[in-house]
Amino acid sequence: MTDNTASTEKPSRRRASRAAGPAAGSPAVPAGTEVRVERQAPVTVKRPTVGAPPRRPANRRLVATIALLVTLLTCAFVATTAKVLADQRHEVEAEDAREQRFVDTASQTVTNMFSYTQETIDQNVDRFVEGTSGPLRDMMSQGNNVENLKLLFRDTNASAEAVINGAALEKIDEVANNASVLVAVRVTVTDLDGNNKPSQPYRLRIIVHEDDNGHMTSYDIKYPDGGN
Repeated sequence: MTDNTASTEKPSRRRASRAAGPAAGSPAVPAGTEVRVERQAPVTVKRPTVGAPPRRPANRRLVATIALLVTLLTCAFVATTAKVLADQRHEVEAEDAREQRFVDTASQTVTNMFSYTQETIDQNVDRFVEGTSGPLRDMMSQGNNVENLKLLFRDTNASAEAVINGAALEKIDEVANNASVLVAVRVTVTDLDGNNKPSQPYRLRIIVHEDDNGHMTSYDIKYPDGGN
């Protein structure tokens, strides 16, 4: 009977071994000598600093030109605005003054018509007629109306004083350059002895005309209840 045990076992491999000590070819280190291993310092890599790009130098002449232009435009705007406001204010003031002249002309006409003294009848009536135009002037110029009015005042043997209680502009016709003014007046008659009669109130509508030169006259006289 054959023994198969020896045939199945594999031969064991021998490991190479060397004595402790320095490797062959290396210098021998004497016993008891301390061996120091020097470590190299880590290498620091400097990266370029990332920042804003350098600013370009300003064009001083361009900046000064733009600043001067802005200043001139601002001054021009302010001057134009001031002129527009001044013109508007002047127009408003001129219109207010024109309306007031309409009212003043009507008030003066009523005062001249009702105020007189025995010594100044001629002057008062002539002043009244000189301030009229249009239909009113035509009426006074017909026949002897002016002289008849003077005689009427003389026959009263009295004097009269008109006091304007109020006057207001009613409307303006810009096409005909006529204005309608309502006037409230109170007339007091005083006889030669100095006795005052009860004053009488009147309300009149005076049509005032403005000519091309801006001169104003009384164009017509109407009582408020007598028509528009």
